[in-house]
Amino acid sequence: MPEGSLLRGRDFRLVAASVGLSALGDWVAIVALGLHLKEMTESGFAVAALWICLFGPSVAVAGHAGLLVDRVEATRLLATVSLLGAVVAAVLGFTPATAPLLALTALLGLVFAVSQPAEFALVPLLAGDRIQEANGTVEAARYLGFGIGPVLGGVLFSVGGLQLAMLIDAASFVAVACAALALRVRRDPAELGDAPRARDGIAVLLRDRVLSLTMVVAFSSLLFMSAVWVGELFFVEDVLGRGDVAYGLMLSIWTVGMALGALLISRRVVAGAVAAAGLAAVAVQGTGLALPALWLSFAFFLACSFLGGLAHGLKNVMFRSLIHVRVPDSLHGRVFAAYNGIRNSAELGAFAAGGLLVTAIGPRGTLAYAGGLSALAGLVGLLVLLRMYRGWVPTGPIGPPAGAVGGSSEPPGPAQPAPEMAESRP
Repeated sequence: MPEGSLLRGRDFRLVAASVGLSALGDWVAIVALGLHLKEMTESGFAVAALWICLFGPSVAVAGHAGLLVDRVEATRLLATVSLLGAVVAAVLGFTPATAPLLALTALLGLVFAVSQPAEFALVPLLAGDRIQEANGTVEAARYLGFGIGPVLGGVLFSVGGLQLAMLIDAASFVAVACAALALRVRRDPAELGDAPRARDGIAVLLRDRVLSLTMVVAFSSLLFMSAVWVGELFFVEDVLGRGDVAYGLMLSIWTVGMALGALLISRRVVAGAVAAAGLAAVAVQGTGLALPALWLSFAFFLACSFLGGLAHGLKNVMFRSLIHVRVPDSLHGRVFAAYNGIRNSAELGAFAAGGLLVTAIGPRGTLAYAGGLSALAGLVGLLVLLRMYRGWVPTGPIGPPAGAVGGSSEPPGPAQPAPEMAESRP
């Protein structure tokens, strides 16, 4: 891999742009569909059903989506599912009834469930030994899409209704398909030497000690953290006495922090501290969510949002890099699909829990308790990791991924340094 920015590489630029464009199109669709359903039904249950249809497939078919990524050449698969997404998005724009609209939304969710692991599996082929830098750049591109997509979705819906917004989303799918077809890199499953099974993804995450720890923390922290998102709208408007613009400003500052954490901080973490940095970032992220409940100042709230966003972006890059390093290439599709399923299942449960918490203890209490428990999950995970490797000393900066399906539940010996705190007995 030549020195200099990874963005000098044509294929890497295409993948990063595809990730950012996918995120932008996804949020254009999410906002437009949500506004359309609210106008059409005035039902909170319908809007909740929309979220379940969009993100539920990533949980329900995680194993099989990942298996598909590991059995079909990734660039062709990404192009195919993106073209399918374009068709579904275009049809959604002209679907008047609620039930067919939700059914097509679920089909769009299936496209998300396959396309995201396919993009993830291509990154190591383009990064060489610069996987943290690559993940940081790709995540920053994703957050750029996150930042622009919701605003663009609202503007498009106000100007041209659901039809215009979904046609723009369809165009983003077509652009991603064209980028995938233009890629020169290939991830040929026949060269990966693996007899794939759908359950291998979750098996790897649970059998590897470091990965299982980080996944437990990721699920636990997200379960509490995502409940905060429900409470923050009420906190800004009812507790701090601010309006819709203030809430949007908070989300924008959080997103900017995520991009900076992913792009600038993540590449400065040494390879032997990836898991520790990710778990510490979880603790800081939760702290940033909880602290505004202690001091009712809008400026302090924004400062905490920036801090939490920095930690959130760093955490995402660290966890993705950890998976890339500790998991064999042949399993990347299944493992990332399983990781997506874990995260989305936590978030779906948290949205419901957030509504109950706001009703039971108010928005301020929701921030304090849910944010604090999210931070506690990261801190406990970090302490467990440090105890797990207590008394060991690093023998190398980074090691090879686990050699067997499912990884090893025991750390490798001195001759095979692990990616996280490779050890030798004193």
